[in-house]
Amino acid sequence: MSDTYPTRSTYDVRVRILPVDLSLPHAPEAVASALNEAGVDIGVLVNNAGAVTEGPFVDGALDHALNLIQVNVVALTALTRLFLPAMIARGAGRILNVASIAAFMPGPRLAVYAASKAYVLSLTEALAAELKGSGVTATALCPGLTDTAMVRTSPVGSRLPKAMVMSAKDVAEAGAAACLRGDAICVPGLANKLLTGGAPRAPRALVRAIGGALMNDGWIRLLGAFEDLVATTGNAKR
Repeated sequence: MSDTYPTRSTYDVRVRILPVDLSLPHAPEAVASALNEAGVDIGVLVNNAGAVTEGPFVDGALDHALNLIQVNVVALTALTRLFLPAMIARGAGRILNVASIAAFMPGPRLAVYAASKAYVLSLTEALAAELKGSGVTATALCPGLTDTAMVRTSPVGSRLPKAMVMSAKDVAEAGAAACLRGDAICVPGLANKLLTGGAPRAPRALVRAIGGALMNDGWIRLLGAFEDLVATTGNAKR
């Protein structure tokens, strides 16, 4: 990785690290309790922890699927619920929940993961509406393929051209900016915006077919289509 990140001294901040396994029941409560005891108020909550499993649903281990739901759904919900009341009481706060472009369509071979991210998107949009006028906002960050260990070790992700994968830095900066603005949804990247923008209006059978194609090297064909579209748009503007 060539990206450089600010050091702790850049912004003169103190860092407290609390290692915790969010796949375990009551782990969110333990985090909240430890921070309360330390007198730490949470002004911005970023629910970024996530897990993924690939392959046919019927072939996957049940405990892997349940652990994924525990991290992606249960822990995220618990942490949000635990820290939200204090934000509302102060009249200020930001919540950033990391979903995925998978939240917009079913994902064959990523069935539980895509379903969990659909939950994150739906919950966050509902909170965004409920919190209007409170001084607190909720934002769902929905990135596509991002240069992380999760993608690099994925059987599908490892075969993709680099042009399709955004840097973690670019995704994080887009998400942070959207969170501070109070946007309900942030989808970084032109290709991702085009893909997710059409999903709600397309027939469900077509959406399922697209989701299946993307898990079977369809990303490469889709990239070519997007590149042609971008080139056409650029020429029209000239």
